[in-house]
Amino acid sequence: MDPLSIILHFISGVWYLFPVLIIILILKTPWFKGWSGELIVNLLARWRLDKNIYHRINNVTLPAENGTTQVDHVIVSVYGVFVVETKNMKGWIFGSADQATWTQKIYRNTNKFQNPLRQNYKHVKTLQSLLGLMDNQIHSVVIFFGDSKFKTSMPENVTHGIGYIRYIKSKSQQVLTEPEVMEIKLKIIDAKLEQSFSTNRRHVQNVRNIIREKEGSSKPACPRCGGVMVMREVKKGPNTGKQFWGCKRFPGCRGVKPITVQTQAES
Repeated sequence: MDPLSIILHFISGVWYLFPVLIIILILKTPWFKGWSGELIVNLLARWRLDKNIYHRINNVTLPAENGTTQVDHVIVSVYGVFVVETKNMKGWIFGSADQATWTQKIYRNTNKFQNPLRQNYKHVKTLQSLLGLMDNQIHSVVIFFGDSKFKTSMPENVTHGIGYIRYIKSKSQQVLTEPEVMEIKLKIIDAKLEQSFSTNRRHVQNVRNIIREKEGSSKPACPRCGGVMVMREVKKGPNTGKQFWGCKRFPGCRGVKPITVQTQAES
């Protein structure tokens, strides 16, 4: 039997394994993990949140100051606008509200990732500016899914699984009227970019550009949103003329940081 015949005979005997292999490879991709996490968010919301009170808008890509910003889920109700960021991760998770990066530990492997509260801060501020909302009318929510476990005490708006439903329902004070809720819903739908491959590609490229800008900059990261900071000068008051680091996104973000002797020498 010639080699080609042997190969064809082997393939004919195991052809049924190829679809299984393809499915396994898809299940392990970051795309599928992200998609499955957002699917769970939607299913829990459908099951536990009254659709007549809580209005869900998914995959919202909005124009932003330096390109676009992509929000996983927005839930609009009389109890406020909830801006939801999902994280499908495994392992032990360590972090606090004030840290720029959090830690994921899987056995002996340790990985750093951006504080999701800072990541969601930009989403919150973009929507707040678009909708003209006060701070008490908009809420940041971070949801972890997957085989992950918090190993440090987390802020109440950082949840795991169905915990995000409990957090949303804990907001029981009405801060918006029904007409305002409908107006906000329409504003978001009108402002969001069309869901398409090109929209997603532009957003991904914008994120990569921001990362390159941060990595190539010796300037500190904003303590509030994690963005790039620029040197500013106090214009009035007893500290007139004194320099400080201010967030590049001001007035959208008002994060500040003092300039130390070391950073002055570096700059």
